[in-house]
Amino acid sequence: MAKHRVCPWWLGYFLLSPIRRWLGDPVEAVISYVQEGMTVLEPGPGMGFFTLGMARRVGPAGRVIAPDVQPKMLKVLKRRAEKEGLGERVEARLVQPDTMALNDVAGRVDFALASAVVHEFPSPANFFQEVSRALKQGGRLLLLEPKGHVGETRFAVELDDAARAGLRVAERPAFKRSHAALLEKL
Repeated sequence: MAKHRVCPWWLGYFLLSPIRRWLGDPVEAVISYVQEGMTVLEPGPGMGFFTLGMARRVGPAGRVIAPDVQPKMLKVLKRRAEKEGLGERVEARLVQPDTMALNDVAGRVDFALASAVVHEFPSPANFFQEVSRALKQGGRLLLLEPKGHVGETRFAVELDDAARAGLRVAERPAFKRSHAALLEKL
């Protein structure tokens, strides 16, 4: 098994770069799944490339739960959320690599986003189990994995892990440079 690695915290600044939008990273397409009043889960949000857009969309009645293992990423995320007036909507959580500790939101999450993050978890199977427990019946998970890091075979294994956790493929949307699946909790 490969050694567990996560994106270095300092790379978060590059990931926030406007160049990502210019290159066509799918911010608007991703946040279009989010509706006002939703509870959204975004494991591994980094410094919030998608987080703040989702926080705007959930409105004052919604929230975005953002668990990450890196304190420096979360510090920047919190600062950015406060600066944008979205601090009340973004719940940044420092977690351990082996669990996101989501028991308090079991069955309460409407939508989850896993963008370029599942391959960084020590156990993708555990990741999908935790997300499935957090999702409401019919809740959805948008899974995006970068083709440069995750091959077709590995993505297929992730989808098998998701299926074992009770998540079925509802759609296979097209996202540039990413393997993608919209999963739904059965």
